[in-house]
Amino acid sequence: MPVEIPKDSWPGAVNTVTLGATGDQGGSRTSTVTIGGERSLPFMHFESPMPHRPAIAMEIAPARPADWSAVLLEAWGATADDPGSWARACEEAGADLILLQFGLKGSGDEPVSADFAVAAVKAVLGSTGLPLVVVGPGQAEVDNSILVPIADATKGERLVLGLCEEGNYRTLVAAAMANDHLVLGKTPMDVNLAKQLNILMSDMGLGRDRVVMDPTTAALGYGIEYGYSVMERLRLAALQGDGMTQFPILVTPGAEAWKAKESKVGEGTPAEWGEWRQRGMNWEALTAVSLVEAGAHVVVLRHPESLRRVRAAIDELMASETA
Repeated sequence: MPVEIPKDSWPGAVNTVTLGATGDQGGSRTSTVTIGGERSLPFMHFESPMPHRPAIAMEIAPARPADWSAVLLEAWGATADDPGSWARACEEAGADLILLQFGLKGSGDEPVSADFAVAAVKAVLGSTGLPLVVVGPGQAEVDNSILVPIADATKGERLVLGLCEEGNYRTLVAAAMANDHLVLGKTPMDVNLAKQLNILMSDMGLGRDRVVMDPTTAALGYGIEYGYSVMERLRLAALQGDGMTQFPILVTPGAEAWKAKESKVGEGTPAEWGEWRQRGMNWEALTAVSLVEAGAHVVVLRHPESLRRVRAAIDELMASETA
């Protein structure tokens, strides 16, 4: 006797958002990435096919980062000395898009400047055709000082500008609207805070097809359960028709996983922890796949081997649609 699988029918859906713009769309990208559009919980293909697969971004920096694990810098080699070369290496490794993360420092020990930031962004855009996410150091005044000139210098490219937070959303949303870009809204792990920021940005007139949200996550073993539950509740609210929770989600499992002691420490660890390099890549990949299953539309990684592992997991999850 066949078993009938119960199916839910949801009144709402996740917004569809396209990152990047090709030449005929006013930009210079050779490819774009479209995310969102789901009408069911993640990978519930029997209820509603997923129109777009989760995307993988690789994180790079405008200069060789001093605070990254030696395992990561060894993997990227000399390409980490130049943002253009690094972005091109990420594209060759199979990334869907690039995330350029700025810190408080620019060249050497000098504070990051608008000229330095714009030059780095242009180097990346000139070296790869992938869509680009540009993120400031997370201090509102500094973020505004570099992201607004970047927005002006790259008009029409549909970059994703972040971090758009309660303290600076007006400035970044205005810059995005004036130059045809998107914004990345970031809030602590809280459904109501994420919703409130989305309301504030939408009230400025920013289209719903130009917002991606980062509700914040944690690494495996460091609070991922709570981040997972927040993402689940955001997706459930979106499917139930709450328009201010229907934005696609980008999260950064790479940054979170590689600052965990299990990934960061290579000496003086218990033997049962295993080999350092494999341990770090496992931590990143397991964190990322867990978040994909929670509903992340973009996961940002750091190690090229993690990219291959997460890509294989996404392939399996998407293949079940036709199984």
